[in-house]
Amino acid sequence: MNEQPAQPPAPTGPTPSQPPTESDIRMWNMWCHLSALAGLVGVPFGNVLGPLIVWQIKKDQIPSVVEHGKAALNFQITVLLAVIVTVIAAIVLSLILIGFLLIPVAIVIGICGAVFAVVAGIKANEGKDYRYPYSITFIK
Repeated sequence: MNEQPAQPPAPTGPTPSQPPTESDIRMWNMWCHLSALAGLVGVPFGNVLGPLIVWQIKKDQIPSVVEHGKAALNFQITVLLAVIVTVIAAIVLSLILIGFLLIPVAIVIGICGAVFAVVAGIKANEGKDYRYPYSITFIK
């Protein structure tokens, strides 16, 4: 009789996680910034929620995501507050018929928020840090 040796049982527990590669690190750092573009596709408060979600998901696995996530989140909160204040000022000033002049300002602030997020994402993908201009530090 031709008996074959018994196969060892397959491991059933969790496999040890491998450390992320350099390209994975750069990709997740980039997504910290580019996820802010979710606000442009109609996700309410997506410019803040995108970086927050990426940061929270990967902060324990990739240490550099902590810094990139905080930077992106702080900048996007700053942009959100600037847009809200500008729109409220436009509404109040519309009572004296000059509020419409502030609507383009709110649009430019939103566009700048998106452009700076793309620039930061590109820099993160290159392995470089990016410092957002005019960003208030809410999260340290």
